[in-house]
Amino acid sequence: MPRLAGKVAIVTGGARGIGRHYSLALAAEGARVMIADIEDGADVTDEITRRHGENSATSAVFDVSEERSVMRVVGQTIDRFGQIDVLVNNAALYSKLVPRNFDEWDCATWDRVMAVNVRGPWLMVRHVAPHMIRRRSGKIINIASGAAYKGVPRMLPYVTSKGAILAFTRALSRELGQYGIAVNSLSPGYILSETGLTNAQHVEEERVPVRNSRAFKRDAYPEDLLGALIFLASSDSDFVTGQSLVVDGGSVNN
Repeated sequence: MPRLAGKVAIVTGGARGIGRHYSLALAAEGARVMIADIEDGADVTDEITRRHGENSATSAVFDVSEERSVMRVVGQTIDRFGQIDVLVNNAALYSKLVPRNFDEWDCATWDRVMAVNVRGPWLMVRHVAPHMIRRRSGKIINIASGAAYKGVPRMLPYVTSKGAILAFTRALSRELGQYGIAVNSLSPGYILSETGLTNAQHVEEERVPVRNSRAFKRDAYPEDLLGALIFLASSDSDFVTGQSLVVDGGSVNN
């Protein structure tokens, strides 16, 4: 039996890039998936429904940094599927950011990164957790980054935001543990995703140095993250909370 049969998952930023792979993987394990993204996720929804049936996925366009938008998506998920068992806080500003020195970032960009990458996950938890609390179970997976461990230069707002997600995960796990809700982080290394490859400067500055820093001397792809994602979403991790699982081929260890 699929490990997530009977479960319902929300994936923010689930329409493109790594998030698309998360959505497909959760559905392949039996979850019904709400694909919530600032971009249209109809094509991913169609792909999932072709593979897994008519009621296996739906999608909504929303802005994770806006509370009314978050409330609407959570409400749509409950109306469609009746419950929420897994929340994947994946939506983030990264691939469109151009690396620059610490004093070259403007305040508007800094604030937008924090709004999406930090306020967004908090808003999702604020409105999803009550549904999990009532059922006294749930899995919250916050997508952090190996960059927060390594202190990657020239991406200061992004790295700062992902450091905040690590702390957010630890604190939240203490608050929600009494309700049987597991809160963990998945911290990818530098991943060659479809969206990431569109930013030539990221690829030029990060690909070779990161690959050379790894114990496994190869590039990483979205597929490398899926086993860890399903572990954290399923009953396999029922006694794991407040942790960050780093999936980066051993780069952080070096």
